[in-house]
Amino acid sequence: MLAIVKSLRGLSALVGVALVSACAGGASSEYGAGDDWAFPGGDVHDSHFSRLTDIEPGNVAKLGLAWSYDLGTNRVQEATPVVIDGVMYTSGNLGRVYALDAATGKPLWTFEPEVDMQANRAACCDQANRGVAVSAGKVFVGSLDGKLYALDSKTGQTLWSVDTIVDHDRGYTITGAPDVAGDVVVIGNAGAEYDVRGYVTAYRVSDGTQAWRFFTVPRDPESGPQENPELEEALKTWDPKSRWDIGGGGTVWDAINYDPQFDTVYIGVGNGGPYAISRRSPAGGTNLYLSSIVALDRKTGRVKWHYQETPGDSWDYTATQPMVLTDMEIDGKVRPVILHAPKNGYLFVLDRETGKPLRINALVRTNWAKGFDLKTGKPNLTPDESEYWKGPKIIFPASAGARNWYPPAYDPARKLYFAAVLDMGNLMFTVPPDKANDPRRPRALNVGTSLIFTPQLQDVLPTLPPPLRAQVEALPAWKWVKEKPFSSELRAIDPLTGKSRWTVQMEGWQDRSGVLSTASGLIFHGTIGGKLMVRDADSGKLLKEIQTGSSIMAAPMTYRVKGVQYVAVATGFGGGGWSYVPNYSAAYRNGNANRILVFRIDGGPVPQPEPLPPTEVASQPPAQAAGVTPAVLARGQGLFFENCAICHSNQLRANVPDLRRMQPGVHDAFQQIVREGLLLPNGMPRWDDILTDQDTAAIHAWLIAEQGKTRAAELKLKAAGKPLDAPSAAIMSSF
Repeated sequence: MLAIVKSLRGLSALVGVALVSACAGGASSEYGAGDDWAFPGGDVHDSHFSRLTDIEPGNVAKLGLAWSYDLGTNRVQEATPVVIDGVMYTSGNLGRVYALDAATGKPLWTFEPEVDMQANRAACCDQANRGVAVSAGKVFVGSLDGKLYALDSKTGQTLWSVDTIVDHDRGYTITGAPDVAGDVVVIGNAGAEYDVRGYVTAYRVSDGTQAWRFFTVPRDPESGPQENPELEEALKTWDPKSRWDIGGGGTVWDAINYDPQFDTVYIGVGNGGPYAISRRSPAGGTNLYLSSIVALDRKTGRVKWHYQETPGDSWDYTATQPMVLTDMEIDGKVRPVILHAPKNGYLFVLDRETGKPLRINALVRTNWAKGFDLKTGKPNLTPDESEYWKGPKIIFPASAGARNWYPPAYDPARKLYFAAVLDMGNLMFTVPPDKANDPRRPRALNVGTSLIFTPQLQDVLPTLPPPLRAQVEALPAWKWVKEKPFSSELRAIDPLTGKSRWTVQMEGWQDRSGVLSTASGLIFHGTIGGKLMVRDADSGKLLKEIQTGSSIMAAPMTYRVKGVQYVAVATGFGGGGWSYVPNYSAAYRNGNANRILVFRIDGGPVPQPEPLPPTEVASQPPAQAAGVTPAVLARGQGLFFENCAICHSNQLRANVPDLRRMQPGVHDAFQQIVREGLLLPNGMPRWDDILTDQDTAAIHAWLIAEQGKTRAAELKLKAAGKPLDAPSAAIMSSF
């Protein structure tokens, strides 16, 4: 009887897939991936759903390792591999590409771009790369320093490359995957926290020549007419005296989807820069096209429609999170829709043809807005609780987002949206409050806002100045912080209601990962604790757990070669907040092992990385230079947090050096490292255009003082027989 039930269950799922496919109107022949996983999202819909059923609840307990591949790096891995005709193509950090035999893991070729490592200075969220696109015998990938490559899929040789960056004096990078739309490949850029004006560009697949470019933010009207009429209309939503010199932000760092049914490219647009509209566009306005979904004509790049999910965004509520295309029955009619959950805490169901919002439901606590008016599509804003430029505010959700880059999965038979969801806030305040017109900092952070996430806020609060502390404790959202600082969950969500069929708790707020759903009723996801989890799609029940020893953030995928179904996932911790490695993560225990792990039924155990050795007491720092005063130390601390802290968290086992533990040779070369680029090949950029000799000396002095304090504290812990690895309490970040 059990076998019959299993078979009926799989049949039900497949019937559901067939029904959705029948309504697809030519979008693709079938919904979900089959033997091939031809896109980073599996299919043209970016569903992260597979029609394969060989691995199912009855045999998943026998899942084990088929093969693994060492990526040779120790940074963030966010890409989901692509498999076509038995070959796996995937990207790694910086834009590396690997082609592997999908059945054995045998390397076929690798590609290592020549990256200008100065780009690391404008990489807010590590050296991330979210995947490749494969089409017409070519593999397309973007590199961190802004180049787009077309590689021969058989050999890995470069067929063409283009520099996508319009201004190298600004902080542009590439972290997202390109998307092929007919005869063009579309790519966006990152860097909204820095000093850039966002855009996407379409290049011809054949030879890399530019087909069109769409800017997401108007330019300074004093520099001449806008590039197209849509930008002239957008300009009306900006203050004419906006901070055009900073660029406005609006980068398309992820979320590019091609819809063959309507021959449309959908893009998700990012946050504004600076964050606060009071600094970015002082007279206010909705600031199109920030935090919007924009539908572009594939042939021309002109706007078909747009929908702004967060008008006038001041909270880093990007709309660059993954979109899922599908068809759903809504109000008695089957509609082509986009399912989209951006950072702002809501799940949107948008009509793909018109952009009209059909459903908008909150997923987490929100106080920047109290819901949306579905008729107008506009949020009910709450300025008293959210305008932090008028005084500190605790904002829910946090800039880390209720949802972020990690892909969801959509099962069309169950009509469920599976996704990691973070219910968390942050304290926000402008810094400094009296310098709204401070000059642009080239290729450096220009956000003008400080953030403290609510999991740390209660611990950090006593360290804040008493007036600020009193203001925070008087805020209405302080009650939320005390009741529940955060909740990180994997959920099975009904997109039409926002309600969850089931939820499971993750290990911590940084424990979020992508999801794979299969027609056999399985959900696959990883944890940064190093586990690959397999759950029942209907109940969330844990069916299989594999400890890999490596942190998993990327979405798993599945494919079939010669009749055998495999499940694959990339490992490696990083992304936003990447320098804060939580002590519950595998990266903290074992180091950040970057691997491709591939599983099959009757596979073997996963080799575990060697644990990291115990932490040693910080070494003795050098004596302070003559003339170092408390004022110099205070200045050095401010400069460090303004320029250095986004990478150097000064925590144990971070992905970049803990500068409280510098060795004598590093101290001796500090000026050359910071200002002259001595360690540029290692990824440490130079800062001589921002920091003077005196600035660098002040930073160094403060770090010497911190190293002395750290050493003294650790010697006491060692003498008492206590561990040295207590994590820092505070995370302040421009996430």
